[in-house]
Amino acid sequence: MNEALLRSLTPSVLGILVRRGADFAAAEDAVQDALVEAVRVWPTGPTPSSRSGSGGEDPIRDPKGWLVTVAWRKFLDATRADAARRRREDLVDEEPAPGPAPAVDDTLQLYFLCAHPSLTPSSAVALTLRAVGGLTTRQIAQAYLVPEATMAQRISRAKRTVSGVRFDQPGDVATVLRVLYLVFNEGYSGDVDLAAEAIRLTRQLAAAIDHPEVAGLLALMLLHHARRAARTAPDGSLVPLAEQDRGRWDTESIAEGVEILQAALARDRLGEFQAQAAIAALHADAPTAEETDWTQIVEWYDELARLTDSPVVRLNRAVAVGEADGPRAGLAALASLDESSARSRTGTSRGCPVPRRAAVAAYLHERDGDLATAARLYAEAAREATNLAERDHLTRQAARLNARRRR
Repeated sequence: MNEALLRSLTPSVLGILVRRGADFAAAEDAVQDALVEAVRVWPTGPTPSSRSGSGGEDPIRDPKGWLVTVAWRKFLDATRADAARRRREDLVDEEPAPGPAPAVDDTLQLYFLCAHPSLTPSSAVALTLRAVGGLTTRQIAQAYLVPEATMAQRISRAKRTVSGVRFDQPGDVATVLRVLYLVFNEGYSGDVDLAAEAIRLTRQLAAAIDHPEVAGLLALMLLHHARRAARTAPDGSLVPLAEQDRGRWDTESIAEGVEILQAALARDRLGEFQAQAAIAALHADAPTAEETDWTQIVEWYDELARLTDSPVVRLNRAVAVGEADGPRAGLAALASLDESSARSRTGTSRGCPVPRRAAVAAYLHERDGDLATAARLYAEAAREATNLAERDHLTRQAARLNARRRR
C-alpha cells in the first residue's frame, strides 16, 4: 500500500463525490472510510490481482477509480441510514458503473473550500490537512498535540460551517496561502512532518494554478526547509542563523527554491511571499554569515513593508538595518517601530506588543556594547517566549552576558 499515492488522490476523489451530489461533510467522511478500506485491502506484494478490494477493480490498475467506487458506496450506505426514502432511491439510481474515474481535477476548489473565510485559522488548517492532505484525524491531533476527540470536533464544526458553500464558488488564493504557511510553521510533531506536508500541498496547489505568489510561497518553504538540519544542536538547542553550519544546508532544495523564485519574480507581480523568499535566498546565497548582502536584504524588507505594513516585518527590518549600517542605526529603526506602535494604540487594536521585540532589542544592544541592557532584555524575551527551545536559548544568552559582566 502506497500511502503517498493515497494522499495524493484524496482531493480529486473528494471532488468527484461532491460533483455527483454528495454534500461536502458526508463526502469527506466517505473518502476517509475508503482510505481506511484501501489500507486494509490494497495489496503490498507482487500479485495485486489476487487481492482486489471491495470496489471490484484491481486497485493497482486504477487506484483512483477504486477509491471513487468505494467512497461512493460508503456515502450511499450512510445516506441509506439517514436520508429520506425517495432521496435514497434517487441516489442508488445515480450510482455509476465501475470504471475509470473522471479526469476532472477539483483540487483547487477543495483548497478554496477548506480555507474559506468563514473558518477560523485553526479550523482551516485542520480541514485542509484532512480533506486535501488525506491525513487521519488521529495524525492531525498528534501533530497539534491535542486529544483526538478535540480535533474530531474541530473538523466536524469546520465541515458544517462550509457545508452550504457552493463547490464551484471562486476562492481567495491569498487565504489558502496563509493556511498553508501556518501548516509549514508548525514544523514537526507526532508522526507527521507538517513542514514537509505543507511543501507537498503547496506543490500540489502550484500544479493546479499558475500564480506567482503560490510559486513564491513554495520557494520560501524550500529555502527555509533547506536549513532545517542545521537549526538545532545535538542536544536540541537552537542554533542562530549566523552560527549554523552551512555545509549542512540542503543545496538541492536551495537551488530549486531559487529557480522557482526567479521565474515568479520575472512575471513582475510582486507579492509578500515572493519578497520573503527573496530575503531567504540572499541568506542562502551567502557562503558565510559575514558575506551576507544585508544592504539588499534591507531593500527587500522595504518592499515587504510596503506590501504588508506589518510590525513584524518592520522588526525584522530593524535587525537587517543593524547589520547593514551598525547597531545604532538598528536601534533607531526599532525606536521608529515603537513610536508607530504607540500611535496605533490610541485609535485601534493594532498596538499589541510585537512578538520577539525584546529579543531583537537585546541583540542590538549587545552589538552596541551595552551588556547590562542586553542581558535584561534577553531575560525579558525568555519570559515572553512561546516555546521551550526559544526560551532556553534566550535564557542562555542572558546568562552568558551576565557572566561576562561579572569578570
